[in-house]
Formats: sequence, structure tokens, C-alpha cells
Amino acid sequence: MIRRALLGAAITAVAAAPAPAVHAQAAPVHAAPDAARLDGIVAAAGFSGVALVGQGEGIAWQRSVGEASPGVPHAAESVWRLASVTKQLTALIVMQEVAAGRLDLDAPMATLWPGWPAPDAATITPRLLLTHDSGLADPAESRPDKDGIPEFYRRVGPAADPARSAADFCARSPRARAGSGYHYDNCDFIVLGGLLERLTGTPFAALLQQRIAQPLGLASLGLFRFDATPARHVRGTVGGRAEPALNLGTYGAAGSAYISPRDLWAFDRALMENRLLDRIQTRAMWAGDPALGFAAFGAWSYATRLAGCPDTVDLIERRGMIGGVQIRNFLNPARRAAVILFTNTAEFDFGEVGEGRGFAYDMLSAAFCPAP
Repeated sequence: MIRRALLGAAITAVAAAPAPAVHAQAAPVHAAPDAARLDGIVAAAGFSGVALVGQGEGIAWQRSVGEASPGVPHAAESVWRLASVTKQLTALIVMQEVAAGRLDLDAPMATLWPGWPAPDAATITPRLLLTHDSGLADPAESRPDKDGIPEFYRRVGPAADPARSAADFCARSPRARAGSGYHYDNCDFIVLGGLLERLTGTPFAALLQQRIAQPLGLASLGLFRFDATPARHVRGTVGGRAEPALNLGTYGAAGSAYISPRDLWAFDRALMENRLLDRIQTRAMWAGDPALGFAAFGAWSYATRLAGCPDTVDLIERRGMIGGVQIRNFLNPARRAAVILFTNTAEFDFGEVGEGRGFAYDMLSAAFCPAP
């Protein structure tokens, strides 16, 4: 079963805070995280996967626990699917186009993409797509097959091409009126990927290379193809068994990227240092909307309390899950730090940070706060 990465009402932030501060200068000096405390949390939770804390210019702590496959231990250099963390990359490229003056977030799609067949093309804007308020059809609601998998994610042949889905499945039979409310939906970012290809004249896979991988030297970053056998990567388990087969290329700009945990930290660090996007547009990208469950562009942005910290902590959170692989990517721009968690077990419970409970909450508290 595919779970959608949704924060929404689960965030019980202390207050509707402004977007976290974005700093391009040298990171403030903070104490290294308590390795023994982090190790204890990982062991107590029975975590299997890769966990790391990036801080300043490097990785302050990392652990690889368990196996990627029988006899193959996890490693920080292993390649994993990014699932919906791909949306952070897509949102970045969208905002690069905004910064360059080539895209207006509030322009109607009917103007930006003449002929796009969505009934609400004159109302839907990139901003509504970025905040999941477009009302488009939802692939997760497509007819399930005999295994309970939405048929959209098992498509093969030309119908599996995200560029085709953006102008076909996603643009037809809307589930709601545009602007009627938040609904997490991969079609929003599949359409954004199609729009970026039209605006730039460049395939989305090539945009990832040109805009992110090559400038940062990220050798592991790539995009699963809809028409080819997936590159070697960590696969997940569901119920203790191998996850069901999915066409990972169908997710496109919503979830088809892959990367190593180490390279994800390099991406996070570049975002916080404004090496990929200027401060103004980064701040706009990370402005969480309380009315939408603190949804920002491709992530959630909120202030919350952590165990041991006297003040609230500003976080940028991105979740991802496809099949048996789950990811949590937490950024703390004020510290220029991140907590990155990958597991290949569908049933592992990360808990809810905004509710002050669970594995992710404990890991963030240990990474950013003194022991209570």
C-alpha cells in the first residue's frame, strides 16, 4: 500500500511563525550533537537504515544500521529513491525560474501552458500546484489492482510517461474545484515538472543534472525512467516481505528522483547557504501557511518545541514514502544543520514532531538541544 506523505493537521506548532531565517553567511558555532544520545535512540527504536546529522560544513554524526538487502549492510553512500522528497528539488527549480523572471507563480496555467486541457486551467496557478490546492485528479485514487496498488503507479509504455500524464490523467476529471482546499496530490508536481519542461525546453531529468547535480558535484542524483529497469538502489520491505513492484518512473517530478543520504545532505547544505537560490526566493519557498497545515513549497515549515531546547526551533520538513522506503529530511536553517533519516521498512513509525513524540522528535531533540 502506498502512503501519502502528509503533515497537515498533525503539526501542532507553537504559533504561526514567519518563515525560518535564511542565512548565507558562515554558520553559527554550535556544539556537536551528543553521539551517545543519538546512538541510544537509534538502538531503542530498532531503526534499520541510514541516519545522519549534518552541521555547518560537514556531517557531525552518522550511522548505518541493518541491511539494504540480505547480506548487504546499509551505507551512507548507497542510492535510495527519494520518493516525495523529490518535491523539494522540483520546488527549487520552480523558484529558480521565478528568480530569473521567467515564471510568475500567480499566472494562470492557461497562459503559461496554452492548450493544457484541465477544466480549471484559467484558475490554477503554479502557486496552487506548489501548495496542493489545485483540485486536480489524484493518482492515489486511481483504480486499485489486485494487490491494492493504484493502477497509475504500475503503468507501462507511453501511458507511464509523466510528461503525458501531466496533460492527460492529471488534467482530466478534477477531484475538486481549484482553490477549494489543501489535498496532497502527486499530480500537482507532475504537472509542475511538465510546465518546467515547456518553459525551459529541457527534460526534467536533465534539469536535475544542470541545476543541482552538476553545480554541487552530486554523482548519485538522478531520475528513474518510466521506460527502463530502475538503476541499482535500496529496496524496501512491507510486512517483512519484498515490497510490491511499482514503476518508479511514473512519479516524475513528484517522486522519481534518487540520491544517496550523503548527497542529500550536500543538497540541504547548499539550500541553507543560498548557493542554489537567493535569500529572498528561498524565504518565499519556505513560508509555511498555517491555513494549509504549514505547507510551504515542496515541504512544510513550522516552529515547534524540542526536548531540551529553551526556545522553539524552526524546521523545514519533507517526508517521502513509496512502497517500503520512508525518508525524513529535516532542515534547521538557523543552525545550518539537518537531520536525515532513511529506512527500508514500511512499518517503521517516525512519530509526529509537532506532537512532541516519536523517533524523529527524539532524534531532532538530540541533534539540536542539550539533554533535558
